[in-house]
Parts: sequence; C-alpha cells; structure tokens
Amino acid sequence: MSNSTRWTVAILVVVAALLTGLVNELRREPVASHPGGGAVAGTAQPDLAELRRRADLPACPAGTGQTGPSALHGVTVECAADGAPVDVAAMVAGRRVVLNLWAYWCGPCRDELPAFAEYQRRAGPGVIVVTVHQDDNAAAGLALLTELGVRLPTLQDGRRRLAAALRVPNVMPATVVLAADGSVARILPQSFANAEEIAAAVDSSGR
Repeated sequence: MSNSTRWTVAILVVVAALLTGLVNELRREPVASHPGGGAVAGTAQPDLAELRRRADLPACPAGTGQTGPSALHGVTVECAADGAPVDVAAMVAGRRVVLNLWAYWCGPCRDELPAFAEYQRRAGPGVIVVTVHQDDNAAAGLALLTELGVRLPTLQDGRRRLAAALRVPNVMPATVVLAADGSVARILPQSFANAEEIAAAVDSSGR
C-alpha cells in the first residue's frame, strides 16, 4: 500500500469517528418548544402537570344544563387548569361572560391580563371573566399566568376555534362580551389599560 493510500484511509477513519460522535451527541440532546413553535436543543420539555400546579388556576365553570349559544355548539377546547375538555357553549349558557383572547407572545395581552383579574375581583359573581390562550404552546401560556399571578378560568385554544365561531377579528388581544342569553353583546378588538376601562366597555354593552 502506498503512502498516499495510507493517508487517505487514515483521514477517512478520523472523519467517520467524528461523524459518529456528532450523531450520538445529537441523539442525546433533549428538545423543547420555543415561541416560534419549533424546537430548541439543550432544554428539557416542560412538565405540564407541574406548570398547572404552579399556575394554580381555578377550574373552568361547569355547564348549567342549558344548550348555550348556537355559534358555539360543537366547540370543545381544553381547560388550562387540568387539561379536561370543555364544551364552551354549555359553559357560557345562562351566564354573563367576558372572554379575553390572548397569547403568551403578545405584549399588550401581557399588560392587560392583570387588569382583567382586577376587574373580576371588583365585578363579583354577576359576571365571569374567562381568558382564552390562543397559541399551541400551552406551557408558555401557563408560565406567563404564573409569572403575572393571574388566576382566572382559562381555556387553551391553540386552534382559535372560539374566535372563528364568534367571528372575532384576527387581532390580539380581543375581548368578547356574552349576554346571559348567549348572544354576543360586544366584540372589542382592543387592549385595556386598567380595570376601569374594562368595566366601562362591558357595562356599555347594556346586557
């Protein structure tokens, strides 16, 4: 065997060893989702059960036995508190409900979520505020609610089924006021600075 052939064989052996090591490292690398919906190497996948425990969200309202608004018939999403399925039409039936539609990456949403928590505290049981997280990354939504200390009933709706059913403009944040008869009293594609602004908008719906 010539010297050039020996060198070629040696180089190929070294390259093969390096490639094998690289493949093994990549296989060991854990993957987690990131805001763009893809994956980031080097971080463990979030434990939804632990994130739910930390968020300590209230259970989603139970159905009242009524059928609820026809626009929401067949719309089923998850309750962020425990992952249980929620029949949205049944949940809102017979109640005055304020739906706040948001996503974890939306800056104005982040700013107004505490205002909705304060509005609920002031409004009392006559109205129910339910937030709707409109992104597939449920873990990021739970993490943001935990960080903000916002504890409101929350629906996980990554496919934006509620917005489509209620014909809400494709903007975030957006708020929908539902009357007790299930009709849409107001659709508000805007952000709010404080609880007073929310109260004024909800009260002006007149239902």
